[in-house]
Amino acid sequence: MTETENIYGRVEFRPIGIVHSPFLEVAGMPIQPSRSEGAKGTVEIFDEFVEGLCDLDGFSHIILLYHLHLSRGYSLKVIPFLDDQPRGLFATRAPRRPNPIGLSVVRLAGVEKNILSVEDLDILDGTPLLDIKPFVGEFDSRKVPRIGWLESVRKKKTRSDERFK
Repeated sequence: MTETENIYGRVEFRPIGIVHSPFLEVAGMPIQPSRSEGAKGTVEIFDEFVEGLCDLDGFSHIILLYHLHLSRGYSLKVIPFLDDQPRGLFATRAPRRPNPIGLSVVRLAGVEKNILSVEDLDILDGTPLLDIKPFVGEFDSRKVPRIGWLESVRKKKTRSDERFK
């Protein structure tokens, strides 16, 4: 047991579903939902969690939290998709992280039993889903006056490459 585990206990997650998307490999995937050009997919929720979908269909957008299951290892300095300069990992959304957790805000097109139809998807097919939260503009949107190094590259690249493979 590490010192961190001793203080906080062991942290464990279990998937509540799986993401099905048109993206079968990392290279060429959109790098964020806003760059996904309306990509459609589904989220399959496992039977034991279906009751938790009640009332979700009233939301236009949802937040998907997922395990970046193909991510191996991490570096505290990375060259992110939108740049050619090394940046601190926590100042990026690079997928290779100490805790490989992804976050995407997607459009919810429909709920049918245990299947969510979603759009603006930027997630690899077969990705384990950890949680769903409704996106609420009043809570989740803010005017952001500074976006760090991204200010100079915000109009660049929209697709991933193999740099984090």
